[in-house]
Amino acid sequence: MFKLEFHAVAASILLLGLAGCDHWATVPESAGFGPAPTLPPPHPTLIPTVQIAPAKGWPSGATPIAAAGLVVNSYAAGLDHPRWLYVLPNGDVLVAESNGPPRPDDARGIKGWVASLVMERAGATVPSANRITLLRDTDGDGTADFRSELLGGLNSPFGMALVGNDLYVANTDAVMRFPYEAGDTQISVPGVKVVDLPAGTINHHWTRNIIASRDGSRLYVTVGSNSNVGENGMENEANRAAILEVNPVTGGWRPFATGLRNPNGLDWEPRTGALWTTVNERDELGSDLVPDFMTAVRDGAFYGWPYSYYGPHVDARVKPQRPDLVARAVVPDYALGAHTASLGLVFYRGTLLPQHYSGGAFIGQHGSWNRRPRSGYKVIFVAFADGHPVGAPEDVLTGFVDANGDALGRPAGVAVDGAGALLVADDVGNVVWRVQPEARKQ
Repeated sequence: MFKLEFHAVAASILLLGLAGCDHWATVPESAGFGPAPTLPPPHPTLIPTVQIAPAKGWPSGATPIAAAGLVVNSYAAGLDHPRWLYVLPNGDVLVAESNGPPRPDDARGIKGWVASLVMERAGATVPSANRITLLRDTDGDGTADFRSELLGGLNSPFGMALVGNDLYVANTDAVMRFPYEAGDTQISVPGVKVVDLPAGTINHHWTRNIIASRDGSRLYVTVGSNSNVGENGMENEANRAAILEVNPVTGGWRPFATGLRNPNGLDWEPRTGALWTTVNERDELGSDLVPDFMTAVRDGAFYGWPYSYYGPHVDARVKPQRPDLVARAVVPDYALGAHTASLGLVFYRGTLLPQHYSGGAFIGQHGSWNRRPRSGYKVIFVAFADGHPVGAPEDVLTGFVDANGDALGRPAGVAVDGAGALLVADDVGNVVWRVQPEARKQ
């Protein structure tokens, strides 16, 4: 009890003490969205700006707020930090109940202490359940009435992909393969390791998403950086800040795209077939920088991290500089707002939701900690035309932060269920939400 009280007091003192070090945004939040975001001069601070919505959870009967014409209900509640979603061909929904693994060498020093307190307030320090739970809606009423532990004993699992009868799971340290038959509710056969992934005792960004190519011959795996901007040494960044292409048969792999600080969401754009990803950009350059983004991923492309952002914008904190890499840094396609922590990404291919959403992208924004005022904490939609994002983002699901500034929930992974409704994993609320048209509420 004393330890908890001490941490609470220390956190309060710290946050009050940091108030004078905070940098408030100088441009509207909307300026950090779109194909050409506003990028003011950097405003680094000795101590990071901290403003996070403390994790509280949903009061009984409360839900997020859906956009006009849509309604939201709880698809499944009482989960344990549901982080990511995957929908099987038969309509079963897989949920990765997961959190970060032990990382004894991450977040040291004063900044590390700040980071640990921030994560504690955000509800991000709970032990990982290390399982994948299967949810099934047997009567078609839009609520899961059956659940089963499909896989347990995993190591901070995140992304999932089914190829034929092989279910691939991206643990934080390896891609694993498990046998799967349609309708299975439990897999007891030990998995087979396909390939090791960068991990270790720092493992700053621990999430590993995975997606299969259309023909199933390749897997694409996200691996985030081991630091904010290389401060843990570039020797600890080998094969990180990248999307890796993996041969699931041989375990061979190669870097597919690099310089992506923390890629998370992965999906194939419906019209062009291009691979798109969402990326969390760097912190501690002020509340206006750097916008997170989504982008089409080009084979062999370098996206700047840690040496630059948005193409030629050099990050002076990184030593030594690499002007040769900056010169080839690709400018991302669409900015998603500074510090929004944009995680989930799914293109809408269904027909249940209004036609307006067809072909566009839903994005789960987990929410900021390094920005004043807060940003994210919602699900947004970005329309696409001819394979490219167009227009301003639209709010789809809001209300995750209450009037007191507490986080009732935080959206992470997004998916589309078999009926065409939008599913949202809420890892603070411990809920999977389901969004559908108001007129067709079941």
